[in-house]
Amino acid sequence: MTNSNPRLEELLILYLNDKATDLERAEFFDYVENPLYGGQLESLLSGAYEQDRNGSGIPPLQQQLVLNYIFASEAVREPKTRNIRVWQRIAVAASVVALMICGTLYYQHTQDRPQTIGRNNDIAPGKQGATLTLSNGKSIRLTDAASGLLADETGVRIIKSDKGDLVYEIKDNPGDAEAMNTLSTANGETYRLRLPDGSLVWLNAASSLSYRAGLLKGGTRHVTLSGEGYFEIAKDNAHPFIVRAGKQDVVVLGTHFNINSYPNEAAITTTLLEGSVKVNAGHLTKTLKPGEQALNSGDGITVAVADRDNALDWKDGGFDLNDQNFKTVMRKIARWYDLEVIYDASVPDDLESGGWISREEKLSEVLKAISSTSLIHFRIDGRRLYVSK
Repeated sequence: MTNSNPRLEELLILYLNDKATDLERAEFFDYVENPLYGGQLESLLSGAYEQDRNGSGIPPLQQQLVLNYIFASEAVREPKTRNIRVWQRIAVAASVVALMICGTLYYQHTQDRPQTIGRNNDIAPGKQGATLTLSNGKSIRLTDAASGLLADETGVRIIKSDKGDLVYEIKDNPGDAEAMNTLSTANGETYRLRLPDGSLVWLNAASSLSYRAGLLKGGTRHVTLSGEGYFEIAKDNAHPFIVRAGKQDVVVLGTHFNINSYPNEAAITTTLLEGSVKVNAGHLTKTLKPGEQALNSGDGITVAVADRDNALDWKDGGFDLNDQNFKTVMRKIARWYDLEVIYDASVPDDLESGGWISREEKLSEVLKAISSTSLIHFRIDGRRLYVSK
């Protein structure tokens, strides 16, 4: 016959949390020594009590070890004899219960929780790579393709140079020059393209550029950008160069500039290094001079002095952290290292970091540089990066 008493559960919890008084400890041992309550104690260990605050429990093997300590003893089964040894065994058994619960919770916690980044879970930086999609739908992974001729679209030759660049060459009588091509990079990739007019385009991670194989249409050179690109446009007064990015057009003749048009940024940012450009958005037009930056938020265009280092850090091979919004910096890092960043509620929106670090470093070195100036803690789980204050 087995008895059941809610008091035993109360005493068990008090004892394992080290909150039982001397009287409560003695009362608890009286229950444990009594074989009539063995079934209830076993039920508590394997049932209701095994659920900790996170819903985790004691594995069956550990339950059995605890029960063996408590019930297999001859002294426990005969509570009125050898009382000193009984108390010793019960104390040991209770300690084992507590240690096993703590050990189980720690194991489950460390298994479920992301780990601090180290040698075994570090992430390498991004690299040169892209995918070229031709007008006929054929996709070419430029990372894997050998140098040389990739395609000949009836008068437009597409070549991968020895340096890994994508190069377009037009023959004397181009045929299908209207065919649309798209060069796209994934997270962790960057690539350089030379267009048929000699203009150079660097694509940042998670970006794409669409253009005609012959580039020209209606007397203009026209491309469409998604993401971020740096342009060095070959001068041609007769054929303006137009970059469509989001809901704005950047019109140039020959100049150097950068456009950041990622959908998850607050504004499309156009930064001018050399020459002159016009930024058109609906009925609004702004003309930039070298060293200026246009921010198009959708509600209007504002012009300010450009932060050249920050705008072009990716092309210069690094992350500029100086006086930059922390979450903006983390979006750059997420694209380059192919991460999903998850913020704890403790991380404020207006946090800033400082310094400059190479994009060639492994992720751990980049995060170390940030955490040293921002009082931020990072933990990683696969491609998920957890951030807390």
